[in-house]
Amino acid sequence: MKIFQKISVITLLTVINSCAPLEDYRQFTDRDIRPPMFISMGSTNPNTLELQFSEKLLDKPEYLVFDPAMEITDFSVDMEKIQISFAEDLEPGGLYKIEITVCDLSGNSLTLIADFYGYNSNLPDLIINEFTSQGSSTNPDKVELRVLSDGNTAGICIYEGIDTEWKQRKILPSIDVHEDDYIIVHFKPAGTAEEIDETTSKDTSGGLNVHPEAWDLWVEGGSGLSGNNGTITMFTNPRGSLIDGILYSNRTSGSDENYRGFGSTATMNKADRLFESGGWLAEGDLIAPEDALDPEDSTATRSMCRESVYTDINSSMDWHIVPTSTASFGEINSDLIYIP
Repeated sequence: MKIFQKISVITLLTVINSCAPLEDYRQFTDRDIRPPMFISMGSTNPNTLELQFSEKLLDKPEYLVFDPAMEITDFSVDMEKIQISFAEDLEPGGLYKIEITVCDLSGNSLTLIADFYGYNSNLPDLIINEFTSQGSSTNPDKVELRVLSDGNTAGICIYEGIDTEWKQRKILPSIDVHEDDYIIVHFKPAGTAEEIDETTSKDTSGGLNVHPEAWDLWVEGGSGLSGNNGTITMFTNPRGSLIDGILYSNRTSGSDENYRGFGSTATMNKADRLFESGGWLAEGDLIAPEDALDPEDSTATRSMCRESVYTDINSSMDWHIVPTSTASFGEINSDLIYIP
């Protein structure tokens, strides 16, 4: 997303003749010359888009265009919020682009060019159910989703990271799923032609570790997950709300002095965002590496997973590491626990 801010600037040129007094131009700089700031955007129902800005706006935009082109039936401004209604429903999970120039009450303008996604009113209930981050050449990294209710997955987004800061992601295609289905998101594909996203049949994809009774999906260009220190999250769409998340780390608060032990600003920010979004619990006021699931004993075949009768209290207590060769992607999880 690119945001271009256009600020009207007054250029003052003063020519001084002889000893004439200098005119006071401060009156011209007392007014507001700051443009409005973009806050958020999202589809609120199948045919409506809402945009939120930082201050009151004029009733009409200077410029507005959509790609693909769409017929607008209503455009309204309520203080800092714009609501746009369309003649036809947006495709659930479909990708759209808006370019709009808005003005505040002082005439300062901002041009926004951004993507948004069609509203999906039939989302299933899902959880992140199993994953490996210590993949091998024969068992690459992957994340399993468990379907808890019937629905359609169009637009759901899986991040390595968080919605505001991520390394790679998979926007799920439209799949009609049913309770107790499994979705396997392969985070390190080989890039072969047989690695196909399965959307209508569960047995069409080839590639490593596919399951004939699960929906296999592939992260294009995926490089695998962070081995020992990372965040995996799932959102209703790339501009949507958090569905589920997992924080894993083999570090401690004493691992470094600058990032509360997380090793980098980026990793710390992702952990903070997950915590602040209600997706993970912390014992203290700030989330710490000790709050995370420790992946130290996991391998390519010793996956990290929930129990078969799962709990979801958003903490490491929901998870365990299974014994060697007991990973169960595409099937009910093993309740066996690896003992070093």
